[in-house]
Amino acid sequence: MSVEQPLWRALTGYRVLTALYAVGVFASMHDSYARPQVAVGYHVVLVGWTAATLGKVSGAVRCTRGFLAVDLTLALAGILLTPLAAGRELTVEAAPTLPSIWTAGAVLAFALKGGWRWAAVASALVGIANIVQRGGFSRDTVHNVLLVWVASIAIGYVVEVARASEATLARALEIEATTRERERLARDIHDGVLQVLAMVQRRGTALGGEAAELGRMAGEQESALRTLVTGGLVQPSRASGDAADGAFVRAVGEPGVPGDAGGEDPRDPCDLRPLLGGHAGARVTLSEPGAPVLLPPTAARELAAAVGAAMDNVRRHAGEDARAWILVEDEPDEVVVTVRDDGPGIPAGRLERAEGEGRLGVAQSIRGRLRDLGGTAELISVPGQGTEVELRVPRNGTRGRATT
Repeated sequence: MSVEQPLWRALTGYRVLTALYAVGVFASMHDSYARPQVAVGYHVVLVGWTAATLGKVSGAVRCTRGFLAVDLTLALAGILLTPLAAGRELTVEAAPTLPSIWTAGAVLAFALKGGWRWAAVASALVGIANIVQRGGFSRDTVHNVLLVWVASIAIGYVVEVARASEATLARALEIEATTRERERLARDIHDGVLQVLAMVQRRGTALGGEAAELGRMAGEQESALRTLVTGGLVQPSRASGDAADGAFVRAVGEPGVPGDAGGEDPRDPCDLRPLLGGHAGARVTLSEPGAPVLLPPTAARELAAAVGAAMDNVRRHAGEDARAWILVEDEPDEVVVTVRDDGPGIPAGRLERAEGEGRLGVAQSIRGRLRDLGGTAELISVPGQGTEVELRVPRNGTRGRATT
């Protein structure tokens, strides 16, 4: 059940009781009214409307904006009709308005539906109507107006915080359920698929020949699957914050929450580690911190794409048998990713000739991306000793210039 549902139930009872109260107040003073027939007609409409709309105040979904507008209009009409029904002299003597305290129920409906801002607007309209029907300011009028205004705003704010807390709890339960399911799948995979792949690798290596190649492929798949399972079990980084609609908690870098694609907020950080996890394999070693490596979503994706371009170059130019290492360093002012291989290296002047021939893999896919992020890409290669690419992305967005 929603945390605000008891408030809607209380409002339903309040409207019924205050409608009866308004009728009772009029019945005790009807001899003093200048035009009692006006009051009788209004109270017939008020009681009928209250009875007919009990379902409308049973929850936020059924309480529509159109209903709220008509409900508040009925309350304001009753206030402004009071001088006509009671007479100016009785009104000046602080006679209660025709709807009496039923008016507060209309304002509270605004508070429950739209929060404190809606409550402030509705209570301000009620206050203006009270001042108009009294013909000016008085101590009692100002007191009543301020009381309704403060109370409705406070209730509206409480409702907003309750809704934010409920959403936070629902999200936390969803994250917990997702984590449990990941753990269950990881156990099943570990007990079944990973053990079979490991056995195929051992038997293939022992048999030799084509079986050895099959064993090598099984080993690579086991390593990739183990990395995928391990990455899936990394707990999402929680970040708490404060907003106008109350406190909230989000999972950083997890799909379906602020900061991911589809509902991305550039102010929300994204964990770089899951974006690089797919590169790990039998011949690729990925070393990364145990804690989330947080960057703005765009920067994280572009840096991951640059790492992917560097790995493509390793596979294309160093050969399938070359080993590669990816090192992620989370520094206070920047994030550094180093991609190194043990291939033959790049001959002197080869990059310049490739760029002149229109092959812009390093120039655009790596250096261009880092330059747009305000970072640097440094490439070091010695023929016969492999290649190292160092990618640096600053956290503060200060622009740098790519170097070689």
